[in-house]
Amino acid sequence: MSSDTEEDYGRDEKQPIDGSDANRPRVYFRRWIMVGLFCMYSMSNAYQWIHLNIIANVILRYYNASLPGDSYQKQMSIDWLSMIYMLAYIPLIFPATWLLDRKGLRVVGLAGTLLNCLGAWLKCASVSPDRFGVLMFAQTICAIAQIFILGIPARLAAVWFGPNEVSTATAIGVFGNQVGVAIGFLVPPEIVPNSASLDQIGHDLSMMFYGTAGVTSALFLLVVFVFKKKPPVPPSKAQAMAVEQAAGEKYGKSLLRLVKNKGFILLTVTYGINTGSYYAISTLLNPIVLHYFPDQELNAGRIGLTIVLAGVLGSILAGIWLDKTRTYKGTTIGIYLLSMLGMVAFTFLTKYVNQIWVLFVVGGILGFFMTGYLPVGFEFAAELTYPESEGTSSGLLNASAQFFGIILTIGMGLLVNKVSPLEANITVSAALLLGTILTGLIKSDLRRQAAEKRDQDTQKVKQEIFLETKFTSNGICGDETKLNVDDSVTSDDERI
Repeated sequence: MSSDTEEDYGRDEKQPIDGSDANRPRVYFRRWIMVGLFCMYSMSNAYQWIHLNIIANVILRYYNASLPGDSYQKQMSIDWLSMIYMLAYIPLIFPATWLLDRKGLRVVGLAGTLLNCLGAWLKCASVSPDRFGVLMFAQTICAIAQIFILGIPARLAAVWFGPNEVSTATAIGVFGNQVGVAIGFLVPPEIVPNSASLDQIGHDLSMMFYGTAGVTSALFLLVVFVFKKKPPVPPSKAQAMAVEQAAGEKYGKSLLRLVKNKGFILLTVTYGINTGSYYAISTLLNPIVLHYFPDQELNAGRIGLTIVLAGVLGSILAGIWLDKTRTYKGTTIGIYLLSMLGMVAFTFLTKYVNQIWVLFVVGGILGFFMTGYLPVGFEFAAELTYPESEGTSSGLLNASAQFFGIILTIGMGLLVNKVSPLEANITVSAALLLGTILTGLIKSDLRRQAAEKRDQDTQKVKQEIFLETKFTSNGICGDETKLNVDDSVTSDDERI
């Protein structure tokens, strides 16, 4: 391993000429390596979240012998392969956030990639119709790995990126997760088709699982040798202060302040509804599509891919928009409202227009706004809660998303199996309408922006004082020189 010298980080900015400003905030080229590597291992974990549920009917057939109860209970057992990610996150996010605040990005990155790799290898041992329990255990390990991943984007952006880059960097971090979900929608139906032979399905599952294990192993090794805790010099004084405060702060006191922050509590609820709706739709996309279009497993995966790719574009554009405009509340309300309208379109066009291409179109619209909301929610939370740790605020947002995801997935699953997908989708649309209304009640208290402005004003005043002092000093020297010249001339005149 290389030493952590400043040269290793590839600083973007030039060294000050006089060397007197060595601790001035600056950014390093290595920040792009950090966010890129994070995107890759986040991608691999997100892939493992959904890669089984998008082929839910195939998994149900293959593991039928080891699944409990009637058809509804069997389907619910398959749904729990996705929901275990949500369930594991809720109680474990608090110790994970504490670890992030105390030990930093590197330790948390190592923990996440190690568990992700371990879960992937355990899945290789689950390929047998009587081993659904092993598969669920392996998925649980991957779910635990997730808690060391989901809350990272906002913290990684704060630690490594400058004030005008944090929203874009957060969006890129979320981008990795969404690409993983996209691959999880697209690849499994291609590798594991609904074959008539269970032996062939077992062979196909083995290929998929071993491929995933190889990729996650490589990513773990990359994190071991490449991933760093922080740059030598912070990119922003305000962010440096926040990170230092988080490291020395009592975690319980920080949580208490967040709970007392009314704007943040409202955002936590609305973020949970929006993202929980996305989780529920992703989990149940296979049975919803197959209800309206039987034998269309491949298209179910492609519709999921469309949802996610459109969402990736939405996430990036939302991050860039925030960096340019800083209109956090207006952007949040706008995206939330459009997410709700997209869900309404998905609900009724799916039911009453019997054309599968319509699902691709409305799915893309839904994904663009619903997934585009993710980085906006993270950054709005960071603004509302500054100087609290971004890891803590984003962790609570994700915990809310998991909570609502479980509720909405179970509720939608019950309605899909017992009533129809139409009623399930209407329920989600109503939830998003409620979230839109609650978002409008959030006060736009942009504390991080205010801190950055104060810092800029302070630096401006210091610079003005420095220039004034320098000018005054030069003026005195000039007067003395002029006086000496005049004295000399006078003396010569007197001699003449």
